[in-house]
Amino acid sequence: MQKRALLSAVVAATAMSFVGFALAGVSGKAMVYTSMYPDIVDNMCKPSVAKAFPKMKVSWFQGGTENIMTKMNGEIRAKRISTDLLMVADPSYYLTLQKQGLLLPYKAKDFDKVILDKDPQGAWYSVRVCNMIIAFNKDKLDPKDAPKSWTDLLDPKWKGKIAMPNPLLSGTAYVAVGALAQKYGWEYFDKLAANGMKVEQGNSAIQNKLLTGEYAAAMILEENILKLSVAKKEPLAVSYPTDGTIMIPSPIAIMKTTKNPEGAKALMDWWLGKEGQQAVVKGWMHPVRGDVEAPLGSIPTSKIAATKIKIDWQDLSDNNAKIKENFRKRMMDR
Repeated sequence: MQKRALLSAVVAATAMSFVGFALAGVSGKAMVYTSMYPDIVDNMCKPSVAKAFPKMKVSWFQGGTENIMTKMNGEIRAKRISTDLLMVADPSYYLTLQKQGLLLPYKAKDFDKVILDKDPQGAWYSVRVCNMIIAFNKDKLDPKDAPKSWTDLLDPKWKGKIAMPNPLLSGTAYVAVGALAQKYGWEYFDKLAANGMKVEQGNSAIQNKLLTGEYAAAMILEENILKLSVAKKEPLAVSYPTDGTIMIPSPIAIMKTTKNPEGAKALMDWWLGKEGQQAVVKGWMHPVRGDVEAPLGSIPTSKIAATKIKIDWQDLSDNNAKIKENFRKRMMDR
């Protein structure tokens, strides 16, 4: 048994070394458009990818999901797509791109290891998971009194003391709005508006106002709260809604127009591999593999997935403009 275990370990180590050697030999140029936060791109993405691909020049364009989608749509109309890989937070956008025939199908080396959403033909894969949750400040609100569900935010005691990011600017907020509209109907947002829900530009503005106590609770990305509470010891806490966390599997895809398909495929393999997924977790996001643990301070990814709100991604893809207009009229034009 000991010999067999030793042999297995040697084989595994040899395989990992071979993979690392193969990646190190990949060359050329590649561009990545990503909606990951600037500090994550600078401190995690760039150094990790540069180390894995010393012979390939990888460039990064960082922006919010909505900004990147606008940029992409302009490039598509001009027939001059500049990126090789796309990594934004709205899964429904990939269905639109796939329908337009703009994605390059690729059966990734770890295809079977990806346990969350993916295209059967490999046109796109979940590469990181962002969770929309409810957050509060433990120094200003007793955890037992904090909102426990999305419907709790309708309680009059929170009137004027709650906030959410703008879905017209944020891809994850757009998914959250679509998910809640599917689950509770648009009447839910009429009630939120009546209860004084504030719409902020993004998650960063909300986290700062949770710290100052301007907001008692908020709809916000889990990763923002984990980074502050675990890494910076701030008194912010996560409440995983009892009526379902909004789990947003942010995909990765290769554009069919890539001028370096082998380099793009190698990058995708790295992101979906164990090393890439461990890098994702260092950025306070959840992995898409079952053999990589969730970020510090979170609950297991599988536990969140078991109670998540079910989302009709095709509806979010087909009705993007309608959903945003419904939200704007109900929440922003009052």
